[in-house]
Amino acid sequence: MADPSFTLQRTEPASSEPNGAVRWVLHGHLTLDCGATLWRELQQALAPGAALELDLAGVDYLDGGAAALLTAALAAHQTRGGRVQLVGAGPETNRLLQLYDCGRGAPSGRPAPASRSLLGDVGDAAHGAVQTTRAILAFLGDLVHGLLAAVRRPRTVHLGEFGQLVERAGADGMPIVLLINFLIGAILGLQGAIQLHRFGGDQFLANLVGLSIVRELGPLMTAILVTGRSGASYAAELGTMTVNEEVDALRTLGQDPQRFLVFPRVLALIVVVPVLTVVGNLVGSVGGLVIAMGYLDQPAVVYLQSLERAVGLGDVGTGLLKSVFFAIAIGLIACQRGLSTRGGAEGVGRATTSAVVVVLFTLVALDAVFTWVFSLLEW
Repeated sequence: MADPSFTLQRTEPASSEPNGAVRWVLHGHLTLDCGATLWRELQQALAPGAALELDLAGVDYLDGGAAALLTAALAAHQTRGGRVQLVGAGPETNRLLQLYDCGRGAPSGRPAPASRSLLGDVGDAAHGAVQTTRAILAFLGDLVHGLLAAVRRPRTVHLGEFGQLVERAGADGMPIVLLINFLIGAILGLQGAIQLHRFGGDQFLANLVGLSIVRELGPLMTAILVTGRSGASYAAELGTMTVNEEVDALRTLGQDPQRFLVFPRVLALIVVVPVLTVVGNLVGSVGGLVIAMGYLDQPAVVYLQSLERAVGLGDVGTGLLKSVFFAIAIGLIACQRGLSTRGGAEGVGRATTSAVVVVLFTLVALDAVFTWVFSLLEW
């Protein structure tokens, strides 16, 4: 073990001090490398309950590790009833000791949160609602301004990663869309087959599965899956860019975040979601076919002919129109939540959760509105 680069000496007897304190003088270079020796010598010098005066005028260097050990030893001496007075410390030494002095000053732990009243919670909720409304209105204003600028100068829209966005939202999400829609068609077919078979209506299974999938469940389930994959990804991605000030850097470079970040993602979803919906409709109808053949022993040609008669071009168009509006809602809400993120990593998580919840509510609300409007038109 190397010789310590410091000395700790007692200079005068306790009786010579007017306050009865034992005076020790610390000299030299104090680092964490000599921490074990420093701690051992301090423990020998600090008699329990004694008053101590420690002269630090001779300390020419003090690092953080040694400062932490020194302040911890002095704090432990105080808890045993002793008194400590530091004298002669230079400005740098004194500043570092104050930084590490958690035992002899105010408590360093975070204070317990104050209890909140019901009125305070209501006020916080109202304030949060106002702030959210302002953020949404600001986003819509930027969106309209960016849309007008994009119409005047289409080449200012950043489409360099458009192909990658389509691949991430479309091709990468195809397996889960196929699986879920097939299972939805099979479940719907099984439940319908059980009831229809009781009344001799096996031939209407294709009508039930086809219309339900093409008009309602196909577009809605596909949009929900895209929300969970792409919508959450957009919110997290833009939220991380916002808290890391990358969006501010884009503005500094003269780039509009709407045309650089939002429009390419929304356009990618407008292209991808209808295609996924068509594929989901086909696979969902196949799920019903599997049940018709396996549970009802119905020939495939009978099921397919019934499906052709039941599902018309208008039904397919209804589902595709829904999917376009679903795509716009997913892209805009996810991007808005991402660009309004505050509060670091925790804020990114909150923004992602909020985006998914709000989009799901919006999808169901839009589906209900479209269903009501189309039912009125059919009358």
